[in-house]
Amino acid sequence: MSSRRSFLKKAAAATAAIGFGNIPTIQAKQNLIKITILHTNDVHSRIEPFPDNDAKYPGMGGAALRSSIIKSIRQQEEHVLLFDSGDIFQGTPYFNFYLGEPELKLMSKMGYDAATIGNHDFDNGVEGLARQLPNAAFPFICANYDFRGTAMEGKTIPYKVFEKGGIRIGVFGLGIELKGLVPEKLYNKTVYLNPSKVSAQMAYHLRHKEKCNLVVCLSHLGFKYKEDKISDVVLAKQSLNIDLILGGHTHTFIDIPYTYYNRDNKPLLIAQAGWAGLRLGRIDFYFERKSKLFAYNGDTVKIMRKPS
Repeated sequence: MSSRRSFLKKAAAATAAIGFGNIPTIQAKQNLIKITILHTNDVHSRIEPFPDNDAKYPGMGGAALRSSIIKSIRQQEEHVLLFDSGDIFQGTPYFNFYLGEPELKLMSKMGYDAATIGNHDFDNGVEGLARQLPNAAFPFICANYDFRGTAMEGKTIPYKVFEKGGIRIGVFGLGIELKGLVPEKLYNKTVYLNPSKVSAQMAYHLRHKEKCNLVVCLSHLGFKYKEDKISDVVLAKQSLNIDLILGGHTHTFIDIPYTYYNRDNKPLLIAQAGWAGLRLGRIDFYFERKSKLFAYNGDTVKIMRKPS
């Protein structure tokens, strides 16, 4: 599948399928509001591009080029949000030497709106993660880690509501179970809460109490597994009120977001942008002025000198 292919789904109040190429015209005629969501995951301290002689990803990735692409999109689009789904840390000497400081400072310069927490973000301990948070000019959102009694207590939020063009976008975060994945001494007294139960509470609150038009989950649960384990796919099928899951952990390259159906047989999307900052995910949502979801399309952009 080409990374530049796009999809379009009829959604919510839409009464007819629309060709992707016609959206700009329809947007103008019907005065639709466009919300652009950009996302990364599992960047793993990959600040510089891969070496030009790398066998698999020659010259690809890197914070500078990603920043340039993000800036270009913001110049073209009015309503943009930028999220990360965890594992910001670990993977290059930058983390070994600087323990996460340059990663968060660079993300702040790029204008990230929020991130959730991955298992490798505990690699310098819960205290090390807490020490780096002042370098982040954006909130860490995680609803299913109870940090009471640790250095991270009070330093995360369970959800946040963003408003763009009169559209309310509710975002909550979910982390993976740490036991057996992260040494206990690193996550300390952090308590893992059931993500299915927590997501049901968060999504209901955002949709019905906060009156959000779009509900987004930043997930570090992983896309799917062969074994019986909670994943983005399992969560999607169990869920209500979620429109989009932006995933991480499994390093899954999803060129075009997958559509799944929740318990009410309503569609929701799952997206993930691989790992190492090699891709920037993008999903455009189009809303009617009455704030009803009209249509959406999505793809990923390769972070390379000559994007294809």
